[in-house]
Amino acid sequence: MRHYLDHAATTPLRAAARDAWIAASEIVGNASSTHGAGQAARRLLEDSRERAAAVIGCDPIEVVFTSGGTESINTAVHGMWVSRSTDAGAIVLPDAEHHATIDTVSALQRQGADVRPVRVDALGRIDVSAFTAALAGATLATALIANNEVGTVNDAAALSRSAGTAGVPLHLDAVSAFGHLPVVFRGLRGDAPVDAGLVAMSIAGHKIGAPVGTGLLVVSRGARIAPLLHGGSQQRGLRAGTQDVPGATALAAALEEAEAERTRESARLAAMRDRLVAGVLAAVPTAALLGDPANRLPGNAHLLFPGTVGESLLFLLDMAGISASTGSACQAGVAEPSHVVMAMGRSEQDARSVLRFTLGSTSTAADVEAVLATIPDAVARASR
Repeated sequence: MRHYLDHAATTPLRAAARDAWIAASEIVGNASSTHGAGQAARRLLEDSRERAAAVIGCDPIEVVFTSGGTESINTAVHGMWVSRSTDAGAIVLPDAEHHATIDTVSALQRQGADVRPVRVDALGRIDVSAFTAALAGATLATALIANNEVGTVNDAAALSRSAGTAGVPLHLDAVSAFGHLPVVFRGLRGDAPVDAGLVAMSIAGHKIGAPVGTGLLVVSRGARIAPLLHGGSQQRGLRAGTQDVPGATALAAALEEAEAERTRESARLAAMRDRLVAGVLAAVPTAALLGDPANRLPGNAHLLFPGTVGESLLFLLDMAGISASTGSACQAGVAEPSHVVMAMGRSEQDARSVLRFTLGSTSTAADVEAVLATIPDAVARASR
């Protein structure tokens, strides 16, 4: 029997999303066509957009369907830069962001962008004061609502207010946060100027039980964002190409279900997470929980095992039927230390000695107990 504790990488497809996808795939027609079949597809697409907007707390026109979190992040960051930059400009970038953001900014840096790093503290929290100071004269800013590796929740409302006051457009990465935290675009945006403050927010479908290859970017009315893809005027011209009607329909179903169960499910996951953390720390006294011990994602347990190599632990757990992670799945296969852990002030060795256990909708107490039964021997063997 396998025990899956890597829901932050991808979580199982929800039955509601699967059923919606299959039903929508029976409709033949391009949503941009003017004939009856095309318009039937269009109605389903726009209904999905309205449903998604209602859950996220934005206007339907502000929802841009994408292929996932990476495309959404690239479109937001690259698009804000291209629409504003001249020969030079500054991007405010906290130190512990996801690689989809870091690598996008690195590409822009090669095109002349100046990067203003913002430190995170020992718990992985973005320093709001340092973030605010870095905004002066900046071209754009980006930040995680919740850290995808260590699970620490940032003060997204404060970051958004600071960007609005400074007149700087802000992108928030909600990929890890949505479905676990209350995320309301309109509430986070507040009364910021049209093209400043929170203007874009990214969500990935496969993190909440929608099909892989689905996602969305919320782009506020009046925001200037240049498209990443060209070749059509779909979705306000922000994302060219034939629109994925079944994917949008499945994503809307997953968004609705994830939000409907969020409060109850978060409490359930937090209780199992606390049992997991307490059990591991009791069984392995040298281990330590990383990230904010209280203000963290409910299903995230990010643990340091000094004197081991995370890849070895991962292999030993996998052999015992337990799926976990050493960090972001986007860096899978790359044996490198966690940049997030080092940004928190830990050593490179510590950054190579971590495991991330993440719980989700299919997680049970048996999954937790399997880890607790296996981890002492795995740590002992990995230490040797």
